[in-house]
Amino acid sequence: MGDIVLRARGVTKSYGQDETRVTALRGASFDIRRGEFVLVVGASGSGKTTLLNMIGLLSSPTSGRVIIEGVDTTRLGSSGMAAFRNRRLGFVAQFANLLVDLTILENVMLPRQIAGGSWARGGRPRRDALELLRSVGLEAQAAQRANKVSGGQAQRAAIARGLINRPSIVLADEPTGNLDSVSSESVVRLMKDTAKRLNQTFVVVTHDKEYFGEVDRVITVSDGRVYEEEEDGQRAPGPGGRQGGAAAAATATVAPTTARQRGVLP
Repeated sequence: MGDIVLRARGVTKSYGQDETRVTALRGASFDIRRGEFVLVVGASGSGKTTLLNMIGLLSSPTSGRVIIEGVDTTRLGSSGMAAFRNRRLGFVAQFANLLVDLTILENVMLPRQIAGGSWARGGRPRRDALELLRSVGLEAQAAQRANKVSGGQAQRAAIARGLINRPSIVLADEPTGNLDSVSSESVVRLMKDTAKRLNQTFVVVTHDKEYFGEVDRVITVSDGRVYEEEEDGQRAPGPGGRQGGAAAAATATVAPTTARQRGVLP
């Protein structure tokens, strides 16, 4: 495996104050290397979504640090976090969250457009998006509206969209949760093949562990604490002996009319 792309150190997240205070994540510490395919598992309410929100910069930790590609993201302001999230992180949600009045190609291009890319025909963002659609088997659907494709095809498009900015990490929250078994197996195979082909890091929260087969690592979240699953099936705390320790994707689901008013969409 490659260099370390993510370091979480002592990440804690609490909500409320005093007697209403609830701690959803308790001192999560772990490393993830470039190219790893990592599953995050645990019971409902265990803290999986909170963990993914911290990694995905959708929420700030109460304490601790999230370091991505050497950048301590907890030191970024809200605008800095938003820019970093769009350029360096990719997201895939349980529901594809495609904008229905855009084509599949336009949906895939949208994060690049927000990051300053061009919609111009023949431009680099369009070429990259078409290449990604080709790689996920959707080249023939590029011009179709998002509401005209199947659930499995929509999720494949969402994976392509998550890859368009060549992110450091793709974060997937229950990517098979809304699919039948055949589509689930197809989407899992696509993600794992993509991870190998592009040396792309994937962190996947799932209740459907059986679909994924052999992966690089499994992280279990239980009562807000994070454990590594060892080969003998036992749990081990994260680095440094800590018992450290996901998100509706931060996809570009801007309301179409608002996005056009802002000049984001053509």
